[in-house]
Amino acid sequence: MGKPLNRLTSSLTLNNLWLYIIKLLVERPMFSRELYKALRDKYSIKADLITVYSVLYRLEKEGYILRSGSYRKYYEVTEKGKKEFQEGLKLLENTLALLK
Repeated sequence: MGKPLNRLTSSLTLNNLWLYIIKLLVERPMFSRELYKALRDKYSIKADLITVYSVLYRLEKEGYILRSGSYRKYYEVTEKGKKEFQEGLKLLENTLALLK
C-alpha cells in the first residue's frame, strides 16, 4: 500500500473510530474491552486501548453514548448518537458518490 492509501486508511478508521464504536453499540450494549476486541475482530482496526477509552469518553461527554452498570461499565447509544451516526454515513455516501 502506498503512502496516500495508508493515510486514507488511517483517516477512515482510526481518525473516525467513533463511527465504528457507535455501529457496534447500535447492535448491542458493550463494555470497553468488548468494544476493543470487536474493533479488532470485526473491522481489523488495531487501535490502542487508550485510544478507544478516549473516544468513549468524548462520545459520552457529548451525549452520543451512555454508560451504565456498577461492576462493568456498559455503553449504549443515545438517540443523539444514532442521529449523528446516520449523518456520518450520509456524508461518507455523498463523498463516495462525488468521487465515482
